[in-house]
Amino acid sequence: MKRSNRLILLIGVFLAIVAFIGVILLIGGNGTPGPTTPEVTKTKIVKAVVDIPLGTIVTADMVTEEEVNLADAPGGAIHLAASGIGRTVRTNVLTGQIILETTFTGTATAVDIQVPPGGRAFPLQVDQITGVGTLIKPGDYVDIVIGLTSSSFPVVTVNPDDQSITVVQGLNGDSVKLLLQSVQVIQTILPPPPTDANGVPVTGGGVVLNGQQEIVIVSGTANQIEVLKFLQMDANISLVLRSAADFQERDPVTNAVIIPVDEITDGVILKTLIDKYGVLRPQLIEALLPTPVP
Repeated sequence: MKRSNRLILLIGVFLAIVAFIGVILLIGGNGTPGPTTPEVTKTKIVKAVVDIPLGTIVTADMVTEEEVNLADAPGGAIHLAASGIGRTVRTNVLTGQIILETTFTGTATAVDIQVPPGGRAFPLQVDQITGVGTLIKPGDYVDIVIGLTSSSFPVVTVNPDDQSITVVQGLNGDSVKLLLQSVQVIQTILPPPPTDANGVPVTGGGVVLNGQQEIVIVSGTANQIEVLKFLQMDANISLVLRSAADFQERDPVTNAVIIPVDEITDGVILKTLIDKYGVLRPQLIEALLPTPVP
């Protein structure tokens, strides 16, 4: 065999060896494919192990994690129990129900109202000032404070001779009172978000102080509903948000929330501000003007 042919043969053998070593390195050196990322087929979901009433703060003994097929996990489900512990549910949750993120945030639009037994649903329209920034959500508890102005609550005197009434002019007749306490919100309705030129909802950008309004639907007794209707006609109404932690104690027999005892308040008129809080009365100042020269 000629020398040139032997050289070509040796080069071919060398290249074949190099190729063989490369194949071994690529497949892991043991004749089996190298490690690959396993396909994810399982995930965890969180379920309620007891009934969780509207407005309840979730604790560790109320929920459990369960492993399910990825395809069986609903969209929006939370995957760790810790993600729900300490948060307030915005709907009634039944035993075995899967916990979703909307369980804590509420839905964008009201689709149902669950009125508690013996309660009456009543709507109140508030804005960003009178409704705590329109951040009130189902399950929250609120107090209702009202303001009456001189136009609807004038200061009057009564003539003892003929019982005629005279409105006293020039006096401040405004009156403020925390009227109803511990009223539960069972639903809220916000206007749809603004849209761009293409009709796509505009989100983000932080809070916009635009006077946005909100319908807050509360549950009350028959007497409370009468009071609220009167106030709608003749008073300025503001909602005061209460801490959810104040409404977590429940009756061991009925499981109903034990409502805190109402706090006795003073109510406020101008005289209250002066007598109790030290607001100063205006003082008349007499100024002596120089006498003009004749």
